[in-house]
Formats: sequence, structure tokens, C-alpha cells
Amino acid sequence: MAALLLLPLLFFSLMSTEGVGQNVVQKSVYVFGDSLADVGNNNHLVTILKANFPHNGVDFAGGKATGRYCNGKNAADFLAEKLGLLSPPPYLAINSSPNNSQLFLNGVNFASGGAGVLDSTNKGECLSLNKQIDYFSTAYASMVEEIGAVQAHSHFSSSIFAFLIGSNDIFAFLKNKKATPLQFVGSLISTLQLQLKKMYNFGARKFVFIGTGPLGCCPAQRKQSKSGDCDASANAVSNLYNQAAASLLQDMKSQFNDMSYSFFNTSLALLELIHDSTNYGFTETKAACCGLGNLNAQVACTPVSALCSDRKNHLFWDLYHPTEAAAAILISDAVYGTSPLVYPLNVRQLSVL
Repeated sequence: MAALLLLPLLFFSLMSTEGVGQNVVQKSVYVFGDSLADVGNNNHLVTILKANFPHNGVDFAGGKATGRYCNGKNAADFLAEKLGLLSPPPYLAINSSPNNSQLFLNGVNFASGGAGVLDSTNKGECLSLNKQIDYFSTAYASMVEEIGAVQAHSHFSSSIFAFLIGSNDIFAFLKNKKATPLQFVGSLISTLQLQLKKMYNFGARKFVFIGTGPLGCCPAQRKQSKSGDCDASANAVSNLYNQAAASLLQDMKSQFNDMSYSFFNTSLALLELIHDSTNYGFTETKAACCGLGNLNAQVACTPVSALCSDRKNHLFWDLYHPTEAAAAILISDAVYGTSPLVYPLNVRQLSVL
């Protein structure tokens, strides 16, 4: 699912001036992740992992596909919107711009459909998390050159660094299990730890981590069951990963006193939407809106796929991804919610620290 749920982000640039001239503290958002947050990076890659064609984007402004794996806005867009920030543009769309250092200061989205924590996940078809961080280091150097190291540190420590990653790694593991779930998650978290600490060393201090959803409940997994039930084993791996990621962030917080974070349990939140669907306006929680075959999940969303007439009552857009309606609710929970859905701070509380 490159992303199930859950659920991408960016923020209108909030700027406050201290004194005059170059003494500006600007808050932005930097997004890392997979197709849940990709706003067009894969459009610039030679890859089969693209979403820049109909019916994707049918409900987006202008009704055209943008590279988002959704009928409209995705998790990254809503996160930014709810914090009053502009949704950052895809890095690959602005990296060669003449004034890219200034553009970088306004926030950047590095997310790539198909990406994973591990370099081996969909290798050669996307920007892995390590590659996304490499690109950030390039942008970082440009920003330091533009405003100086002191101002850059102030900027990064005030900004939000959002991560929506892990689903693709889990799907790859489920297809070819070469270890136990505990061993696999342990390896994944060891890699993630190095990546998040690298971002801390670049100056990141406010981390938003959007956990994976209950991956066994996406149409791609449900179609494997005659009854269309969720795959319990897939959900169990998602839970292990989320618990381990939350523990990692807690450990980092104890190690780095100036770091703060918000962890969103997407699995718990999405299961709530499934179990109490009518109260949230959803009448279809199993089948995809766009696709073909059983649960609209035998064939991915393409221009020739069937398209549901009412996207607002469907929980899933395609085999893996939530609809715009579902993404909006999930991100509202992340921004404004309370424990056990989001902790120790919600995103709103984190943003004003």
C-alpha cells in the first residue's frame, strides 16, 4: 500500500520576525514517506509505480491526476492544511529551479510511491527513505548557504519533519517471509533508528510519525479471503511495527532532551472507522472505489477500471490507499486527537512548541 492509511503534509509558511533584515524564523514542513504522502515525486522517475493518470485525482482541484495515489488530497495535504501551512511541493519538481534554496525553505515533500525503510523494498522503482534523506542533505546544504548555519538551525528546529513509511516493507515481508515477524520488525527498526538519528543530526527536532494502518484490512489483502475478512497475520505485523516505532521515538526522546514527537496509531484509528463506519459516513469498508474484479482489488486503479459514483462513502480508494474522505478523518485524529490514537502529543500541540 505503499501506504495504507493511513495516511504524506505540509504547512503554510508561518513566519515571525525577530528584529529586522535576515533575522527570520520560518516554520515549514518536510515530508518523507511512501505513496500515502507522495504528491508527485514518482512522476519524475522511470518507474511503473505512478499515479499520474485517471481515475486518480478525479476529485482533486481541476479533476486531474497529480501523482497522488488518491481521488483527491492525501494525508500530506491534509496535515499541512490543518496546521495552516502550504502543502510542500515534490522535491524532484523543484530541485533544479534557479531559486531552489528559497523554495526549500518553504518546505519540501520527498515521499515516493513504493518507498520503504529498507533500500531493497521496490528497489529501482522509487526513492527509498535513505535516498530521500540523501536528497534532504543536498537541500540542507543549499539552505545553509542561503541563510547561514545559525538561521538554518533555527529554521529546522522550528519545523515539522513528518514520516509515513513502513507499509511497503511489511508487504514485501508478507510475500516472502525469510524471518519471523519479530526478527523482521527488529531489523526494520534498527535501520529506521539510524535514519531518524541522521535527521536529528541535520537539525530536526519535531518528529511526526504516522504509523502503518491495519494492512490486512486493505482490499488487496481482503480479496485473498473468501469471506473478505481482514488478514489477521498482516495486521499483527503492522501492530508489531507500530509498537516498535513508538518505542524507538520514546528512546530517542530520552536520549535527546531537545527532541519532541507525535506518534499516530493509524491501525487503531482505521479499525475504528471500520467498526463504526456508519457514524463516519462510510457504507463500503471492504471494496476499493477504483479497480476491477473481486472487491475491485483484482486490478489496480487505471483509466479503464470501474469507478464508484460516491467516493465519500468508500473507505478505500484502490487496493491499498484510503479515499480523500478517509484520509481527512485520519489526519484530523492525528492533529487534534488524544491517546491512545496519538501520543505523547498530538500534531497541533507539537507544532506550537
